[in-house]
Amino acid sequence: MTGYEDIIDMPRPISKRGGMSIADRAKIFSPFSALKGFEAAIDRKKKIICPKAELSEDMKEDLDIRFKQLEHRLVQDEHPIITVVYYHKDKENPEGVYLKRTGMAAKLDTEARYIQIANERIGFDEVYSVNGEMF
Repeated sequence: MTGYEDIIDMPRPISKRGGMSIADRAKIFSPFSALKGFEAAIDRKKKIICPKAELSEDMKEDLDIRFKQLEHRLVQDEHPIITVVYYHKDKENPEGVYLKRTGMAAKLDTEARYIQIANERIGFDEVYSVNGEMF
């Protein structure tokens, strides 16, 4: 016995204000951000604005080897998870920032000189480093 047997099958009481719509009920439970734009401001501070670094010949050679290894895996229809650190310029930062992208290697085009991770294309000349379990 739960103690509610006497009221379990009774109809819902009629409210003077009427029922609340589903959309209005959803607003009650929606997330609330007291500091609107705070997360975006924090993300902007995480980026380090700096000039583009020149790679040494050894670093360029290492990148070429890694690109060839990756190309070999992609030809075999394998798509390893890799992390690429690359230089990126945008309207906000004319100086440019270094970003890190981790994802599945989708394509490597040696003629057009870019690597594609998921939906993002990164030019070879912008790449600073490539890492992953396969290296």
